[in-house]
Amino acid sequence: MEFAIILFISIIFLILLWFLLGTSAKKIKVLATNEELEKIAQKYPDNITICKKYLKILNNEKVEIEENKDSESSLYIAVTNKISIGNVSKTYTRIQTIAHECLHSVQDRRILLFNFIFSNIYLLYYLVICILAILNLLPFKMMFLAIFILFAFVWFIVRMYLENDAMIKAKYLAKEYMEEEKFSSKEETNKMINNFGELNNVGIKYIHYRMYLTFAIKLIIFLIICIIV
Repeated sequence: MEFAIILFISIIFLILLWFLLGTSAKKIKVLATNEELEKIAQKYPDNITICKKYLKILNNEKVEIEENKDSESSLYIAVTNKISIGNVSKTYTRIQTIAHECLHSVQDRRILLFNFIFSNIYLLYYLVICILAILNLLPFKMMFLAIFILFAFVWFIVRMYLENDAMIKAKYLAKEYMEEEKFSSKEETNKMINNFGELNNVGIKYIHYRMYLTFAIKLIIFLIICIIV
């Protein structure tokens, strides 16, 4: 009975947060599509060149850079100290996206490595308890559920700090770069930066919801297993 109650509350929270934060996804698509700003962004160099300039500004030029046109995602890999730039060349947001990943590269390395290691432990723990629960080999299910929630809480706090820090600072790093390089006029630069600000205001909300969503889906699956088995 207690698992059913937790399942019900989890679904209610998921719906509530979707209304508060999740609907931002539509606004992100609108803000991320702007023909005028895309024309301005075309005046800027290729992604690798922009990335190298950001790293120079951040005094962190030892980072390896690669461009993966088969991926839509850009990311910084802490273990290998590498930035992988996705297929973002046709979007004006690339100027801030690359800044975001470069900022990850100068964050506290202990936190970055902890995030990588702990995230994998968290996922492994979840898979193990799900398999054991399916096989009816998991005693004290409520205790293991509580431990899972604690793991998720730590993961959420660390990941939220890393993402918020990079997202907030990315606009200012992009502004510093654009004003220094002067590939666009002052008016064009201001338009771009203002749009980055609007995009971030919506994007931070959505990122928080997505992080909760990944946890909620895992939680709901585990609760359903506990109820059925």
